[in-house]
Amino acid sequence: QRRLLEEKMNQNKGFYITTPIYYVNDIPHIGHAYTTIAADILARYMRLKGRKVFFLTGTDEHGQKVERAALQKGKTPKEHADIMVENFKTLWKGLNISNDAFIRTTDEEHKRIVQEILQRLYDKGEIVKRKYSGMYCTPCERFWTEKDLVEGKCPDCGRDVEFIEEENYFFLMSKYQQALIEHIEKKPSYILPETRKNEVLGFLKNRTLGDLCISRPKHRLEWGIILPFDENYTTYVWFDALVNYYSALKYLAPENVEWWPPDHHLIGKDILTTHAVYWSTMLMALELPLPRNIFAHGWWTVKGKKMSKSLGNVVNPSEVIKKYGVDAFRYFLFREVSFGLDGDFSEEALIRRINNDLANDFGNLLNRFLVMNEKYMKGAVKINSII
Repeated sequence: QRRLLEEKMNQNKGFYITTPIYYVNDIPHIGHAYTTIAADILARYMRLKGRKVFFLTGTDEHGQKVERAALQKGKTPKEHADIMVENFKTLWKGLNISNDAFIRTTDEEHKRIVQEILQRLYDKGEIVKRKYSGMYCTPCERFWTEKDLVEGKCPDCGRDVEFIEEENYFFLMSKYQQALIEHIEKKPSYILPETRKNEVLGFLKNRTLGDLCISRPKHRLEWGIILPFDENYTTYVWFDALVNYYSALKYLAPENVEWWPPDHHLIGKDILTTHAVYWSTMLMALELPLPRNIFAHGWWTVKGKKMSKSLGNVVNPSEVIKKYGVDAFRYFLFREVSFGLDGDFSEEALIRRINNDLANDFGNLLNRFLVMNEKYMKGAVKINSII
């Protein structure tokens, strides 16, 4: 009865699914394609079931890396972003992605909504200004404590960090630590797979959650959204980026449909903390319902090695689909490994799947069907099924 009631309630709510918004300075690789195809599969399935679907993807376009890359090329950050965003739009078209909208954090509507949310949190006393000192990684645009560092370097990218002391604005994330723990424990499907849920709970239970620095001085970072309550500061790129899931509904989604909360945020496991902790506590402070599910899938390696530009083993999805076809590529990604786990890519494995599964098994099944259909039904096909 509860299941039937939930299904009835779902019919009154649109199905809202998102990918992360991808950093515009990146060149799309197999990881970007994997997350987006996963969302596409689920969006198509729900449309077949008769649900109203809003499938959102897009690009994250602010921050120091974009600013510096643009300067090196003699362009403005916006000009640089306008060029780089086409890499993603072109790939999504090539992969037959059926997204309903594509959001850019440089959209004027998005920037306005980010400022509205910042002002709302500031007025509620959820954002305060204080002096801060710490080790800063410019490529990651993130502060670290001494104990976070690995051999004195950034734990994420392995690059050098620099000591910075300055005044900044902080979102009082720490006050929501216990509330977030309770929410995750009461909603077993909030974070999936279960290993990821346990990872987040371990993080929250075994350390004191700090407050989140959500600004950068404008003299150090000009390419960002200006804080509405202090024009000398710009917004931290992650705060700006996460708000896209909410802002898109205000100007990109069909009206007169109840979309919030999102049904699924599909992400890679490397950005689990930002979504499960930063985003969740931001929504709590805003008194907005939390997403129904955050699903953090695994990574793709290449012949057992992590993809790296220095190793020259980054898989370009455009080249793969040009050589083997888009349907074969999509099939391989979601047949080769259980969704949520890490996977390993090689052309040999792809060819094996094409030959064994598609040509031999599926091809043989199709051939048998056609022969029997001609023999017993004179080639007529009658479809009488309900999805």
